Amino acid sequence: MKIATTSRFDRCFAAASVEKRKAFDKQSKLLLGNLRHPSLRAKKYDEANDLWQARVTGNWRFNFLIQGDTYLLTYIGPHPK
Repeated sequence: MKIATTSRFDRCFAAASVEKRKAFDKQSKLLLGNLRHPSLRAKKYDEANDLWQARVTGNWRFNFLIQGDTYLLTYIGPHPK
């Protein structure tokens, strides 16, 4: 698997704090190794659009689509509550 990003993800990532970006870097490595890693808590977020969500930190998440052998990252930011 590999990772690709949308322009929306890139903008959100650039606006994130250094701590959040470091936490995401760690989580993205886990994602590449094992979608089911417990730290990610990855789950289908929107079944109709095949959108997944995974954990960055306690209150930050990232959304992605699985397209063939690519995780397409679409958003990173605060957990929608």
